[in-house]
Amino acid sequence: MSAPAPSPLAVVDAEPLPRQEEVLTEAALAFVAELHRRFTPRRDELLARRAERRAEIARTSTLDFLPETAAIRADDSWKVAPAPAALNDRRVEITGPTDRKMTINALNSGAKVWLADFEDASAPTWENVVLGQVNLIDAYTRKIDFTDPRSGKSYALKPADQLASVVMRPRGWHLEERHLTFDGRPVPGALVDFGLYFFHNAQRLIDLGKGPYFYLPKTESHLEARLWNDIFVFAQDYVGIPQGTVRATVLIETITAAYEMEEILYELRDHAAGLNAGRWDYLFSIVKNFRDGGAKFVLPDRNAVTMTAPFMRAYTELLVRTCHKRGAHAIGGMAAFIPSRKDADVNKVAFEKVKADKDREAGDGFDGSWVAHPDLVPIAMASFDAVLGEKPNQKDRLREDVSVAPGDLIAIDSLDAKPTYDGLRNAVQVGTRYIEAWLRGLGAVAIFNLMEDAATAEISRSQIWQWINAGVVFENGEKATPELARKVAAEELAAIRAEIGDEAFTAGKWQQAHDLLLHVSLDADYADFLTLPAYEQLVG
Repeated sequence: MSAPAPSPLAVVDAEPLPRQEEVLTEAALAFVAELHRRFTPRRDELLARRAERRAEIARTSTLDFLPETAAIRADDSWKVAPAPAALNDRRVEITGPTDRKMTINALNSGAKVWLADFEDASAPTWENVVLGQVNLIDAYTRKIDFTDPRSGKSYALKPADQLASVVMRPRGWHLEERHLTFDGRPVPGALVDFGLYFFHNAQRLIDLGKGPYFYLPKTESHLEARLWNDIFVFAQDYVGIPQGTVRATVLIETITAAYEMEEILYELRDHAAGLNAGRWDYLFSIVKNFRDGGAKFVLPDRNAVTMTAPFMRAYTELLVRTCHKRGAHAIGGMAAFIPSRKDADVNKVAFEKVKADKDREAGDGFDGSWVAHPDLVPIAMASFDAVLGEKPNQKDRLREDVSVAPGDLIAIDSLDAKPTYDGLRNAVQVGTRYIEAWLRGLGAVAIFNLMEDAATAEISRSQIWQWINAGVVFENGEKATPELARKVAAEELAAIRAEIGDEAFTAGKWQQAHDLLLHVSLDADYADFLTLPAYEQLVG
């Protein structure tokens, strides 16, 4: 590879960070600039296509499998590339941001895979974006350690053969990185995260017997998967590694992608590692796309929509069947419980629910599943061990018994549960608490013994918006209105102030979070993503 010309990228409005020069090298920035030049125009076209498709759903209130790709679905001959050894057994995956302590704990957790998250579990401050890359480089070169300044406890990596394989998740296509610009225009966050990580670590990971593996978030169509595939082909040639070294797992966390699972795998077939079923973003996507569809699309409280709901069963079972038909891994959803150090009874009930959830996923044919906390790794591991034994996966279970009609995926009215006043209060509570932490630079936040990320805030504000616009009447006789949402939000803000005290309240970003939650919940013009207006308020 010849020496690159000076990068046309500019770092703007960013305080210098320790060791940033190790990440923001001239060569790495030249690579990101080339990604931007080649692929951002197509990214822009695909974002415009999302808006067009949303308008079509608003007009028809329906979705179907694509007639123009029927031949791909009917062709039984194609499969995705075989899984590399480091990704063949994925029975438990832990997720979390790439701060130094989490990096060590996740790699040491006993999970087979760590989803190193630059997306929903990470607020995209410049510090998180750059130092997260530093932490991963340090982990691969075994130069990482951490001492907790509060407890004095030290953390260090276990031997290499005991560490999880890393699957890195860049930001979604809709987000920009305002601190890195090309001719005055921000570079897409996805290209910054992918580009810096891939450039610095692709060969290093190959030397470690692994490879550059990715989770692709918020994908809405097979055309977006095609864009990623073209990026992978270009990137592998650019740094001189074999085609097919990259592996990507796509999160099927949008309702439109659920109708294009086979096509998404087909577009990525030389680089595909599997599909994942993500719950909160999926529900958020249903609300976003069918918000004009009337009463039959109104979701009840988020905690009432379990994975056993008929339309969620249709989604997950179709995912397993699709993956195994094509030789790909099917990865299940998140166990978000955070164990209490004080309440053994809370833990007992929660652990039983986690076990039942993971038993169901393993029994349905999933090859692995997610947890948010190291203490949940053994529980999930036991559920999959009981089904898999010594086998690395169960891709031989083809689930040919599964048959899903187009309407099954959007049969929201098959649920008996209804929105409740307590559900409104919980949406306000969780939304406010999460947004406040996000505005302080935290993307993974423990709230009421659950690890919440940006998808949590999205479903919270979307449900408030939907219930108000649908004129929902709660069981106590109160109607969902902007005035009621403001009243509940004011009460919750006062309760938080009383809970944490005036000093901590004033030092936080509580009023700002309250105002932003109400803005995106009450504005007639529904924001596509909460993180877009929130990013404008994020300092750093």
